[in-house]
Formats: sequence, structure tokens, C-alpha cells
Amino acid sequence: METIFLLTNLLVMPFWALMIAVPRWSATRRLMASPWIVAPIALCYALLVVPQLPALVAELSALSLDSLAEALGTPAGTTTVWAHMLALDLFAGRWIYLDSQPRGISVWLSGALLFATLMAGPLGLLLYLIVRPWGGSVRGAGSVSS
Repeated sequence: METIFLLTNLLVMPFWALMIAVPRWSATRRLMASPWIVAPIALCYALLVVPQLPALVAELSALSLDSLAEALGTPAGTTTVWAHMLALDLFAGRWIYLDSQPRGISVWLSGALLFATLMAGPLGLLLYLIVRPWGGSVRGAGSVSS
């Protein structure tokens, strides 16, 4: 499980580094334009979850805090949840990256918000949602309006 845990981190870190460190580089823009950047980490998650689906469905049908804590308290459970978090955080970070640029949000501010999303996904996303209205409204291909 340690190897899978390390691999999941290696799969997402280059994308975060590009979005934060070189957001205006043409290669960063091309890579982030594709939602498929999340596919490798999502595949890792699927490979961890699918073999466990029968047991997982049984556990989730009688979900309790204790049963969830027990499942997450194993290396396999922790690694699976970690892959889940990395995939969704990267997806949210990609959206922040794509949404912030046409709104004219400073790369310094968006970089800080992307870092917050990398470190604490939902908090970074919430902070971006708070800042987003001050970045201006954008309409057109690839943008998401408020």
C-alpha cells in the first residue's frame, strides 16, 4: 500500500506544480484544458475500489461513524480515501485554474488559492468561491458563469 500511496501523490503533483508555478506557460494551458488529467488518479482509485465493491456496499449499507473509522483505519482504507481526495481536489484545482484566468484574477492570488485547495481541498474551493465574484464576469467558451 505504501507504493500505491506514493504513486498517487506522484500522479497529481506535476499538475499542481504547473498550475501554481507556471500558470501562463502554454504547456500548462494545454494540459489543463483537458479534463483527462484527472484520469490516472481516478483509475488508481477505481483499481483500489472495484475489487472491494461487494464488501464496500455491505459496509456502506449499515454506515456508522465507528464502521467508517474502522475501514479508514487500515492502510488500504486510508490509501483509497487518499486517492479519492487527490482526484477530486485536482478536479477542483483544475476548475479554479481555468475559471480564474479569464476573470483576470491575479496569478499570485489564484496560486495561493490553488495551494490552499491542494492542502485542504474544500477550504481552498470555498475561498475561491468567495474571491471569484470580484474577479469579474466572463462569458464564452470554456468559462463558467456565476
